[in-house]
Amino acid sequence: MASAPRYKWEFRARFRRHSFGWRSQPAVKRIKEAVSEIRKAARKDPVLGAEGAVLFLEKISPAIEQVDGSSGSIGTAVNRAIDTLVPIIASAPAEEDLRDQWMERLSDAVDDDDMPYLEWLIDRWGELCGNPECASRWADRFLPTVRQVWSPEPELGGGYYKGTSACLSALYTSGRYEEILELLEHCPHPFWSYRKWGVRALAGLGRKAEALRYAEESRGVNEPDHAISRACEEVLLSSGMAEEAYKRYSFEANRKTTYLATFRAIVKKYPGKDPAEILEDLAARTPDEEGKWFAAAKSAGLYDQAILLANRSPGDPCTLTRAARDMAEAEPLFAVNAGLAALRWLVAGYGYEITNFDVRAAYDHTIQAARNLGRTEEVREKIRELVSRETFGERFVTKVLGRELGLG
Repeated sequence: MASAPRYKWEFRARFRRHSFGWRSQPAVKRIKEAVSEIRKAARKDPVLGAEGAVLFLEKISPAIEQVDGSSGSIGTAVNRAIDTLVPIIASAPAEEDLRDQWMERLSDAVDDDDMPYLEWLIDRWGELCGNPECASRWADRFLPTVRQVWSPEPELGGGYYKGTSACLSALYTSGRYEEILELLEHCPHPFWSYRKWGVRALAGLGRKAEALRYAEESRGVNEPDHAISRACEEVLLSSGMAEEAYKRYSFEANRKTTYLATFRAIVKKYPGKDPAEILEDLAARTPDEEGKWFAAAKSAGLYDQAILLANRSPGDPCTLTRAARDMAEAEPLFAVNAGLAALRWLVAGYGYEITNFDVRAAYDHTIQAARNLGRTEEVREKIRELVSRETFGERFVTKVLGRELGLG
């Protein structure tokens, strides 16, 4: 029987049980370091890298089970580590007996994961198997328990089984699509976490219209609309129906934590679409928030559109000020307009914990851009007129710039 490569992993000693107490940041840092060490090893020796990945996944949950997870940072770090390490394990050219050892060790780690931190890993069990044959063996191993838990007979069914998602994943990787659909017919709780495998199975069988309907029928209270939309989008894109996918699902399926990240995700996924058109569509989907797409337009070099968006609804004055600062030399006209927009919203009372420095910065960077453009007095007069109309609160902007602008 093949044995795993011998190697002294630096992270091993750092991931003892309860190594980190309750603090999340030291744990997050060590997780990143461990993943970096494993990736570096995998580039030179894929099998060694996979061995390190398995070892890390064995040790991570016991090491962090006392860490305070209320901020979500530790869970996010583990999930990102899993996303990186699963392909390393899956693609390693390991012999069958060595891969079986890895899978047994990972199975034990999942069984001992009480928090749980390895749920993300369970969902990718079929991929971990590395090949359809291994996945099929694991599917057969899980199937009896899944059928029992999902049995309609009261004395047999009920309860929760960790291996359910792993079973569906393994069935999918092994190409046993019809069995997935048959199994899901007995699912007593049709959660999306299970039904998504039905969507993939139908798509794998070429029944894409059914896959789309199956996904849409999965919507409901407490179900993740963004994930369902992403699955629907994938079905349409794989069918060559990019325009319909864009119109129906692109916004919900690719929504990120920032407006800029959302825009970039959609542009990347739909290279045939004009970025300017995408921005207009996004702005139309977010009435009264058009100004928040300013940074997205700026990043794409759509300067005229960025200014139009910045003036259609309130945005962050500090973001506009930074744009005026950064583009004062390269695009002075854009920088002037961005600075004027910043001052406009400051005068209207927008911005979070605005200080004298923020107001002063907006003015100074706008004037510098105007100087580069050769229109200093014209822009100064525009600012003076804008500030003179301030009525919000205690007229904070006027207090800061009044003497500079000759506003008594």
